[in-house]
Amino acid sequence: MKKFIYILVILTVSTVSNLKLYSQFIQNSSKSLFSDVKAFKDGDAIMVLIMESVQADNGASTQDSRSTSLNAGLSLPAALSNTNIGTSLGTDNSFKSSGNTSRNERIRTRLSARVVGVEPNGNLQIEGKRTTKINGEVQTIIIKGVVRPVDVLPDNSIFSYSILDLTLLIEGEGSITETQNPGLITKFLRFLF
Repeated sequence: MKKFIYILVILTVSTVSNLKLYSQFIQNSSKSLFSDVKAFKDGDAIMVLIMESVQADNGASTQDSRSTSLNAGLSLPAALSNTNIGTSLGTDNSFKSSGNTSRNERIRTRLSARVVGVEPNGNLQIEGKRTTKINGEVQTIIIKGVVRPVDVLPDNSIFSYSILDLTLLIEGEGSITETQNPGLITKFLRFLF
């Protein structure tokens, strides 16, 4: 009889602990066991695959030409004088200019972001920041935007070109960054001219 009671107590304790584990699992997961784990609520993490490529070309050409001439002449009869008097006045104005600008940028990196809000239609507001420091150079990447849950890939990542209202800031500071910036005198001269 004691064995039966021990077995009954062990089965009861194990069933209760299994039910607790199962209820905790259900509370922590509102998705199906067979669905992919994706960000869908505040605090969830999402991987952003930053793949930005920007290319812009702009060209302009202007040409303007103006010419004016004025001629006048006077002939006197031979009886008075055999003289021809003539005058000529002319102006010429020409203007020509051309300009061309070209810009090409390419950014490839990965960045983890956090869901900071869920809009009424289900879109996710995300924010992420990564700061790295190598040999005194600090680089900071900040990303913000709105993600449609449909655009989130099965591995819980999203491409940056699928983010609505994307804000991507890449900033650096350190000795190399300071060396690349112009000095105060150069900045002042650029301001004047």
